[in-house]
Amino acid sequence: YINLIISLVVVSLIFLWAGSIDNNKIDEKDLKSKIGQMLIVGFRGLEIDSESSIAQAIKDLNLGGVILFDYDVPSEGKIKRNIADPEQTKQLISNLKLISPTLFVAVDAEGGLINRLKDKYGFTNIPSAQDMGAENPSQTKEHALFLGNQLKELGFNVNFAPVVDVNINTENPVIGGLKRSFGEDAETVTIHASNFISGLNENNIITAIKHFPGHGSSKDDSHLGLVDITNTYQEEELIPYKKLISAGYNDMIMTAHVINTNIDANYPATMSPNFLQDILRKDLEFKGVIVSDDMQMGAITEHFGFEEAIIKSVNAGCDLLIISNNSSTYNEDDYYRAVETIFNAVVAGEINIETINNSYDRITKLKKRYNLIE
Repeated sequence: YINLIISLVVVSLIFLWAGSIDNNKIDEKDLKSKIGQMLIVGFRGLEIDSESSIAQAIKDLNLGGVILFDYDVPSEGKIKRNIADPEQTKQLISNLKLISPTLFVAVDAEGGLINRLKDKYGFTNIPSAQDMGAENPSQTKEHALFLGNQLKELGFNVNFAPVVDVNINTENPVIGGLKRSFGEDAETVTIHASNFISGLNENNIITAIKHFPGHGSSKDDSHLGLVDITNTYQEEELIPYKKLISAGYNDMIMTAHVINTNIDANYPATMSPNFLQDILRKDLEFKGVIVSDDMQMGAITEHFGFEEAIIKSVNAGCDLLIISNNSSTYNEDDYYRAVETIFNAVVAGEINIETINNSYDRITKLKKRYNLIE
């Protein structure tokens, strides 16, 4: 009996020693560099130079990408954001790529009401998803080819589109109400989304289908608070993801800040391994990059602490986290806080270092496939 106790103590000490050795082997610079690749951030400024705060953050943190907006929400438009006209936007992106040629440079350009490249700034918009969904799918591809060419000419390489939410609740304030869905049945959504993706991909633009597992039946806006879809969600909402992934879709899938207590009683999809690991990775066999919706939206900030949300989203399976600085507040320190939070969680054993390595590998593969990295 005494020998058994001694053996157990020795084994425990060995495990503790091994754990401390692993921590000692962590290369802080390398790990933080990989973590930086997991962030897509928003910033203010119509132009930048090497001394700009965003330029410094890109260099300090090895940021994975940026997202550009035309309107600054925290200041209610009083402060200039990133997009004023085509030439200015093209120059801004060119200067960003001088700092880091491998950056994801992203935008929300779905068409219709949700498009940062507005007519009033000198861009040419395309119809809303709802209007495209009423046309022949081949016409949807023509619209996407036009949009993709415009994005490519400006220097963008990521478009957070198309929406593949099925328009189950046509009064939905954030999807149906804004004409963001291709249709009220999954088949229509799938075929139009496929054509939209094809048109963008032919211009070497990375797409992100959204909002997983489906926002189309919801009654509320996740920008404002946590959205519960427990009593409205329908299995049909997964069909576009199933069919697109089965057909080879492998770019990005954006999560939704929606909660379905039948799947996870405590956390929205963005923070839930039940959704991202069990359903998206295992059941649907998605091998690409999972990107969170904006981590500063009300659905997250009003219910979870910053560190908690970041750690749980990474552990759930998010490879990329969007910190837009374009919700209720603007705080450039959040980029640095996010990197420190994830790094400290790895050191403390709250996040497995392999989780970071796997996300980094998926991000790197995607960048290589679209020639952002040689």
